[in-house]
Amino acid sequence: MRPVLRARIPLTLPASRRAFTPSTLRPGIRQPPDSDTVRFPGAVESKFTHELSFHRPQDVPAMPTYRFINAEGVVVDKKSKLDIGKEKALKMYKDMVTASVMDLIMYDSQRQGRISFYMVSAGEEGIAVGSAAALHDEDVIYSQYREQGALMYRGYTLDEFMSQLFANKKDYGKGRNMPVHYMSERLRLFPISSPLATQIPHAVGAAYALKLDNSPNIVMCYFGEGAASEGDFHAALNIAATRDCPVVFLCRNNGYAISTPTLEQYKGDGIASRGIGYGIETIRVDGNDIMAVYAATKAARETASKRQKPVLIEAMSYRVSHHSTSDDSFAYRAKVDVEEWKRRDNPITRFRKWLEANNWWSGDEETALRTQTRKDVLRAFTKAEKESKPAVREIFTDVFKHATPELQEQREELRRIIEAYPEEYDLGEYDGGKAGI
Repeated sequence: MRPVLRARIPLTLPASRRAFTPSTLRPGIRQPPDSDTVRFPGAVESKFTHELSFHRPQDVPAMPTYRFINAEGVVVDKKSKLDIGKEKALKMYKDMVTASVMDLIMYDSQRQGRISFYMVSAGEEGIAVGSAAALHDEDVIYSQYREQGALMYRGYTLDEFMSQLFANKKDYGKGRNMPVHYMSERLRLFPISSPLATQIPHAVGAAYALKLDNSPNIVMCYFGEGAASEGDFHAALNIAATRDCPVVFLCRNNGYAISTPTLEQYKGDGIASRGIGYGIETIRVDGNDIMAVYAATKAARETASKRQKPVLIEAMSYRVSHHSTSDDSFAYRAKVDVEEWKRRDNPITRFRKWLEANNWWSGDEETALRTQTRKDVLRAFTKAEKESKPAVREIFTDVFKHATPELQEQREELRRIIEAYPEEYDLGEYDGGKAGI
């Protein structure tokens, strides 16, 4: 067998190629012996030390919480200014109140058996509305299930809410999803999903697509601190950081993941510290201060859009409601604690005090708003409740662009069964009745 001849590579490369020497491609291999800084490929520019000591979390101060107005509605820093005029401020306030009123009515309706399930956003209205007010109309939203206020601010109507909750024929999901799983192609609201945290990597993928399209728009992704315990959260943040995706992560830290308090969920400094760990610009805000949430989201959006970088916002709040209509939170927390939170610091009350201090709101206007809002919600409620359910044929649509032979066969089989046993299948409440199969 003849030997293979290999060209000899010169030890000294031409000047034009010295920038690509192995020592610069892999700086940790040939760093100077007197270097005082770590230069390994997998490390940052860290200083060497001769002291053997571990960094303990209790030695590092907790991340501060940004606040604009205090619990009495007073601006903390008189030099601070926000570009919120009267018209915008009143819309923000009215959407908070509307979300609150709708929550009360829909919670009671579930207890009456008129809808099957509901989740209220009490105590977190400022987070949803304040963040949505800072977005652009073309920005994409991936929400969880306490963002009623964000959807309202974006333009989701009471009729749309009720159609989804009653799963009638006007429901965009055609009755296939649980209540509170809203969606709107018109408003760029991606469908809410039941599995916890799945929307987070989806949001990052959408943000990466916007980046590839050179779009100025960003993705807003909402989730709770319980979702941050899922693997999807960590994978999503790492991808967003390494790919520089224009996404704003907004974590509602409301103290509980269903029945598990935060003290049992993690030992670190909340969720914000994780953003820093993944190399993401991060801020913690007072979630009961709608002004602080607005300011933080606006700044985060600018970073995501102009600098094509992800941002993490941790909004601190307290879930004054039960987790859902399937939960009794007083089984794992004291009712007196909840009532104390309601009395001490409510985001709606705090913002109303600020509006009143600016002479933009009055007691009479408050009474009129709540009276009219209740009427509007009940009108939409009654209308949606009377609407027929989606046609039975919708069971077989939308999975494929065109029905497969298997689906057509299944549909015909259903038709035969219903015709054979009409007394067992009352299709009167479905759109089109038997003709809708």
